[in-house]
Amino acid sequence: MTEGPSPVWVKSERQIHREAELRGRARRSVSIATASTLVVVVIAVVVVTASPGWPRVRETFFSPAAAMEALPDVLRGFLLNIKIFLIAEVLILALGLAVALVRGLRSPVFFPLRAVAVLYTDVFRGIPVILLIYLVGFGIPALQLQGAPNDPVTLGLIALVLSYGAYVAEVFRSGIESVHPSQWAAARSLALTHGQTMRHVVLPQAVRRVIPPLLNDFTSLQKDTALVALLGPLDALRQASIHTAMAFNYTPYLCSAVLFIALTVPMARFTDHLAERTARRQAGGGRG
Repeated sequence: MTEGPSPVWVKSERQIHREAELRGRARRSVSIATASTLVVVVIAVVVVTASPGWPRVRETFFSPAAAMEALPDVLRGFLLNIKIFLIAEVLILALGLAVALVRGLRSPVFFPLRAVAVLYTDVFRGIPVILLIYLVGFGIPALQLQGAPNDPVTLGLIALVLSYGAYVAEVFRSGIESVHPSQWAAARSLALTHGQTMRHVVLPQAVRRVIPPLLNDFTSLQKDTALVALLGPLDALRQASIHTAMAFNYTPYLCSAVLFIALTVPMARFTDHLAERTARRQAGGGRG
């Protein structure tokens, strides 16, 4: 007995009309958004350039000659910012995860460790980053301890790690606590220890869930690496300050800002993409 041809789903005329209508609405929405954006940009440009102080602002902040002169040094300093960011990111992840795991220990014998972890997160989340950089950058050398670092880059790095490690620890802890208790129960029914449950069951799910907020923190971290300039390293901000002081022109600051934007904006958009994908997956009943 020969099988007949597989059924072919044919769209009805109503479905075709509905899809065409949706495509038309999408095109109209894009057109309206583009036109309104252009109108706003044109109005902003006209208002700014027509202001009485625009010639002075253009000379002070948008000087091509000053930009070309300062850009090589500012770019060289920006590479130091990137280096600080990459090193700090690894250390922050390790510190934040360790603190989150310590706070998850329930045995009474670990109470002193839990208390230290809670105190750490409360204290270092409460101190502004700029103030912590001053305290670490000038406080540690003042102690004159044997083997204590004196390099301003290292001291700034320590301050950033201490500050952001506290925030990342809370992000990890929220991810761990978001895992459903049934996952713990299932792991225990398989005779897994607490450590095995955390390593093989809980952490993989928690890490996937906290990737978007972690990337948000690291976007802020990239910007805050400029605060290390307060201790004297020749990063992008310090190089821009030097050229500004020599030429009495603020265009080097603009060059530094553009470099930071070129790095942080793609990170922010990638974070938004991951957050939207996670939301769609959870709305569809997929694994978080």
